[in-house]
Amino acid sequence: MAVLAAAVSGFSVYGQSKSFKLGQWVEIENSVLKELNRSYVDSLPVDRMMRAGIDAMLENLDPYTIYIPEDENENLQMMLSKTYGGIGAVILKDKDANVIINEPYYGSPAWKHGLRCGDEIITIDGQPTKGLEAAESSERMKGKPGTTVNFKVRKALTGDTVNVSVVRERIHIPDVEYVGMIDDTTGYIRQSGFTEKVSEEVKAGYNKLKGMGMKRLVLDLRGNGGGLMNEAINIVSLFVPKGSLVVSSKGSTPESVREYRTTSEPADTTMPLIIMVDSGSASSSEIVAGAIQDLDRGTIMGERTFGKGLVQTVRPIVYNGQLKVTTAKYYTPSGRCVQAIDYSHRNADGSVGHIPDSLTNEFRTSKGRIVRDGGGITPDVKLETPSYSRLVYSLVLGGIIDRYVIQYASSHDSIPALENFHFTDEDFEDFIRFAKTQDFDYRSSAETLFDQMKKELEEDGLADSMSEELDALGKAIAIDKEQFIRLKKDEIIPFIEEELAVRYYYQEAGIQVRLRYDTQLEEALKSPMAVL
Repeated sequence: MAVLAAAVSGFSVYGQSKSFKLGQWVEIENSVLKELNRSYVDSLPVDRMMRAGIDAMLENLDPYTIYIPEDENENLQMMLSKTYGGIGAVILKDKDANVIINEPYYGSPAWKHGLRCGDEIITIDGQPTKGLEAAESSERMKGKPGTTVNFKVRKALTGDTVNVSVVRERIHIPDVEYVGMIDDTTGYIRQSGFTEKVSEEVKAGYNKLKGMGMKRLVLDLRGNGGGLMNEAINIVSLFVPKGSLVVSSKGSTPESVREYRTTSEPADTTMPLIIMVDSGSASSSEIVAGAIQDLDRGTIMGERTFGKGLVQTVRPIVYNGQLKVTTAKYYTPSGRCVQAIDYSHRNADGSVGHIPDSLTNEFRTSKGRIVRDGGGITPDVKLETPSYSRLVYSLVLGGIIDRYVIQYASSHDSIPALENFHFTDEDFEDFIRFAKTQDFDYRSSAETLFDQMKKELEEDGLADSMSEELDALGKAIAIDKEQFIRLKKDEIIPFIEEELAVRYYYQEAGIQVRLRYDTQLEEALKSPMAVL
């Protein structure tokens, strides 16, 4: 009885202490704000102060617990369902230039009203677009479905200036980007997210491919950052028996401790299944990959996944705000926690870094294979990731290829049918001429390292004594813009082809071009573990 009394007393004190500390800090914060409001020399930017305070408070937790105020609820809707009210087009915007239509979505209001790649938006509802930031231009084009937005447009191909009125619609960006056969027996589904009803899209894709003679399926989750847990469970349920455990969660409250099992009859439990993943495959992607691996239902191929094993729940708070809060960790059927065990050992992209086996635990799949925890899902078949030069990253991320494609589309009404379309040597010479006029960082990785080394030598006072050697080395590794672009031709052309295919034949065409050059997928299909 004495031990029980001590335990009860300790629990009571802990509970009181926790509540007391919270109340104490709320009272301190209120006192500080009231005193500032009463005596601070200038007017208080209360909204900015409080938002910064909330964000700073949440930064002390995990990266995924965030506050969403009422005026950002549209962003939450976009996050959950990839839908928004607008015209359905990607734009390119420099501050001192007009808005350029970069990519209209197929079937969108922009597409229906004849807006195409290269068209310039001169005004939006009478407001000139020059001088506007890209975000402001985008917000003016968005709006409630059924409302109208008026543009003055300079057409790319003719140069004519016309007025175009577009009725906004609810735009949905599909998570299933492509469904098709990549050879006589292999079906392929490219999935980029886990928003509402994506499992229905995957099922429809499976049925379509089955009718086309599919004998094995590749579900590509590379770069898929996740989303809704129930959609991941529904996708796994397509391929495993009803009642199978997919994932379990454990948090600090009784309702967060749960098991999630499949509740519907599967579409197919025997067809060979390949799940492709990489370091960008996170959250719900890891639920799918972990369950398929633990249940020995398919083969996971690619790279170790991101390592995000946290469950977020959206909670309503006052003034129509939302709090996306981490409420639990999730575990694969074998009992592995996908969450990286050490936040400090992360790669540059945020994914889980190397974890020694000595810091991990062994688990067993349904057939007794050993799998380990420690963060992320380790693939059954490791595939090398394609590497690209620094120049290619500069051309892509710096928008040089986008700008070239817009220029190309402004002077070419069409391109050959996709199966016959290739960027020719003559086309590449045209690209070189364009790229030479653009301002971007075309240094090689060696040159950037040399520049950094030279800077550090200068800081250490050693550069003058080594000036001859440094000059000689600098000249030896220097390469001019045109020479470097020609050297990396084979790396650059696939990116240009993909972007041109998207502009003329839309998103699915871009995926088809990407598949032409997908050496990782090619290697996966040749693996002994992928044989029918």
